[in-house]
Amino acid sequence: MVVKMAGNAKETISLLQFILLIHSAQFGLGVLTLPRQLAEKSGTDGWIAIILYWFLATAVSFIMIQIMKNYPQGTIIDLISHYFGQWLGKAAAAVFAFYFAVFAGSAFIREVLFVKLWVLRGSAVPVILLLLAVPSYLVVRKNISILGRYVQIVFFMTMWTMFVYFLTFKEAQFLHLLPVLKEGWKPIFEAVKTLILPFAGFEIILFLYPYLKNKDKAAVGAVIANTLTTVMYLAVSIGAFAFFSPDEITIYHEPEMMMLKVLEFTFVERLEIALFSFYLFTMSSTVLPVIFFTAFCFSKFAGQKKHDKFVILFLVFVLLFVFVYPPTYENIKYMQEFFVKCTLIVSFAFPLLLGGYMWLYNRWKTKGAAQ
Repeated sequence: MVVKMAGNAKETISLLQFILLIHSAQFGLGVLTLPRQLAEKSGTDGWIAIILYWFLATAVSFIMIQIMKNYPQGTIIDLISHYFGQWLGKAAAAVFAFYFAVFAGSAFIREVLFVKLWVLRGSAVPVILLLLAVPSYLVVRKNISILGRYVQIVFFMTMWTMFVYFLTFKEAQFLHLLPVLKEGWKPIFEAVKTLILPFAGFEIILFLYPYLKNKDKAAVGAVIANTLTTVMYLAVSIGAFAFFSPDEITIYHEPEMMMLKVLEFTFVERLEIALFSFYLFTMSSTVLPVIFFTAFCFSKFAGQKKHDKFVILFLVFVLLFVFVYPPTYENIKYMQEFFVKCTLIVSFAFPLLLGGYMWLYNRWKTKGAAQ
């Protein structure tokens, strides 16, 4: 089956690529700091918040899929244009373009800061960003099919790093996790808010759905993607909670990187740096899909068939931004706090409102046809 969408390549993605695109958009950047953030809110009970958020993300993913079933041949922008008119379609394209631009910009700059901190301390941020921007453009400038193949290759190429991480569990003290619910449910519910940013990315379902070959499997794919992300977050978080004492874990900005320092091999020095080199690919598989949909939405807003020049414009804008406003972890923190507010609107409020409207519309249409 070939999905024909105005202004986009006639390409499709497999169920596996659908799953990995969603998972990759969620997983890459939040994993390094998540255990510390959860520990600050709810101590070693933070892993319970991950499970609670899985239910929320999966439920909203189902709603998104139900919405897209009303217009399977197009993205959410095409659906809004079809049901509400071209002007609202343009407005939706602008809103999503802004949302993905904030998402992609903060994620890309955060990736650059990670590289500077752990690998290239003496290099300027604009130089590192420029080095990453060139291969990013080469991957993103084409169609979603190529992007799907890229995240598929990256996933299987880097999944072995998780098994290396599990080797640190020999130093873990799982008694740190006890007692469960030591401070009650309130801190856990507060920690759920911390997961909005790490789990952000499943909203690309609204754009991936028309490209999926077997749309009947979309709900299954969304469940698997969210579950895969949840399992990995649980693994790294529980491992960190058990490795560090409840107070010690809050000291380190990226606890997992510190855990890797206990591993020693005769054939490699500073294993954490070697693993971080592979982790760069994982981070890229988070950043690139969001850059793609940033350019895609801008092209929709501008009425252009191709999105490649908007990729260039976005990358140039980010490069100029870091020149004018040199980024730091504190600056990115403010940007991410703003992005969390945007995510609450785009990923939760919008699907709930639109899903409710579509349900009432279809019910009214069915009753009208019956009469």
